[in-house]
Amino acid sequence: MGFVQRTKTCGELRAEHASQQVCLNGWAHKVRDLGGVVFIDLRDRTGIVQLTLDPGSLPNTNLIRSESCLSITGEVRMRAESTKNPKMTTGDVEVVVTSYSVLGAAKPLPFPISDEDQMESVNEELRIKYRYLDLRRPAMYRRMAVRAAALRRIRNFLDAQNFLEVETPIITKSTPEGARDYLVPYRLQPGMWYALPQSPQQYKQLLMVAGIDRYYQIAKCFRDESSRADRQPEFTQLDLEMSFVTQEDILAVAESLMIDVVNGLIDEFQLEKDKVEPFERITYDESMYLYGCDKPDLRFGLRLFDLTATVAGTEFGVFKNTIESGGMIRGVRYPGGAKQSRKEVGQLEEFCKEFGAKGMATIAVEKPGPEFVPGGFISSGGLTVRSGIVKFFTEDELEAILKVSDAHDGDLLCLIADNYVTTNNVLYRLRLEIGNRCGLRDPRKLKYCWVLDFPLVEWDADSGTWSPSHHPFTSPKEEDLIYLDTDPGRIRADCYDIVVNGMEAASGSIRIHRTDVQSRIFSLLGIDEKTQQERFGHMLEAFSFGAPPHGGIAPGIDRLVMALTDTENIREVIAFPKTGAGYDPLMDAPSTIDAQQWAELGLRLSQQTPP
Repeated sequence: MGFVQRTKTCGELRAEHASQQVCLNGWAHKVRDLGGVVFIDLRDRTGIVQLTLDPGSLPNTNLIRSESCLSITGEVRMRAESTKNPKMTTGDVEVVVTSYSVLGAAKPLPFPISDEDQMESVNEELRIKYRYLDLRRPAMYRRMAVRAAALRRIRNFLDAQNFLEVETPIITKSTPEGARDYLVPYRLQPGMWYALPQSPQQYKQLLMVAGIDRYYQIAKCFRDESSRADRQPEFTQLDLEMSFVTQEDILAVAESLMIDVVNGLIDEFQLEKDKVEPFERITYDESMYLYGCDKPDLRFGLRLFDLTATVAGTEFGVFKNTIESGGMIRGVRYPGGAKQSRKEVGQLEEFCKEFGAKGMATIAVEKPGPEFVPGGFISSGGLTVRSGIVKFFTEDELEAILKVSDAHDGDLLCLIADNYVTTNNVLYRLRLEIGNRCGLRDPRKLKYCWVLDFPLVEWDADSGTWSPSHHPFTSPKEEDLIYLDTDPGRIRADCYDIVVNGMEAASGSIRIHRTDVQSRIFSLLGIDEKTQQERFGHMLEAFSFGAPPHGGIAPGIDRLVMALTDTENIREVIAFPKTGAGYDPLMDAPSTIDAQQWAELGLRLSQQTPP
């Protein structure tokens, strides 16, 4: 037989289809030749069903390989009670094949698609090189299906809220916005360049000037920067902008959207997740002080604590010298950590040193046991302490340390002495490590929160200039504009992030809509008037034609799917990703171009001849 159009899909067959004649199309997921009978698990995008083939009545069944593309005709029948497979949705039935055709034979596979356990150890670059095979895996297809459903739900929600979907250009002007641009040479005038958009930032603001009022777009963005577990050179975001709004309006729409989409997807795909609740709110300053970062994982507590004032009078040299030089003594509590061996504590200290710590002091907190020496320190809560540095503190200081750290029996207090930036950098990561070790980062929970009131600018010591914390079009809080000329570091921005489980999920702000304010911010960032006109003249002029107050937010689509599918690497939720170096093994890109293309573009390699 040749190709026969399917009458059913593999995943829909159930007991009620028994005795029916069906035609199925799909791939041989697994092939088991038992001599007198051949079993094939046939897979399509809807699921897997078992086929039974009789080698005596069907030709060349021994030639069918895994992942060959098949078209079969057969009869659905009930499996014997002892052979039913409760792990498969189709496990009560099988299809007895009466005829088949190999539509596309498969050569030996580069990796075992049907074995998920073995696939975990397959080299990632090899998987991306053969991505069309990798995507056949049910786990990968499910991620693509969740992604597609997320986009559908986003569009349905925003369409109902009277947003207008508008596409913006992919080749545009290179402007300094933070990351490096991907540049595209302009063939008709050598020396002129387009850039791929880091985001549609300027276009969406111009759409607000144009009176669109409520805009959205599923936007491709491009940034020439190092890849990370949650970052790719090209990524997808929901771009959303509104006019005549306050920050509170943006927060309300974005939060409602995220809750609607996430909870809808949890139901649609029966994801093992708890429903998302209204978002907690925390300021940037609070987040940095309590969690050491601006993207806190709020699924568990273990807030950082500050002992600087508590131990200000200590004679312990490390603490004393740190405090005298303007540093801090901060720490995090490790529940059950008092049982750690000296070697294990040493490994934890080495972990901290990787992120800038000079060392780590520890205090084990326990209830006194039989070996307790009478006369030793016992707190008002009935706890004693064990540490090489205890002798440097008075009993009052030890009592205060236990109170400030909220110590419990069995805890290990991990202390870092350094400046604010370093203690944050170390303790933020140490807190997450402790959370992992203690099983506190519950994968069932999606703990979303808002982080608000970011600083408008940060001092860049290398360049000796102020740089934007978000981007140069972010509006300063009106009440903080008085510090623009005297103390820019004090200016807060009307800027906000959505964070989920320690990962930034969205970022947005109220935008500047006045030419005079935008020009002043550019000047603060070291962009002189000439450069302002060259790079941003179109924006400054647009604002002079009656620009409305406006703002928006941009949730990351890739990161949304990562959170929903418990995926730690962004490449797992993108159909055709790049490797860590921005390389595409499938297409072998980037690649060279021929001599004619060099000539047409008016380009040559410096100190080299074109290929």
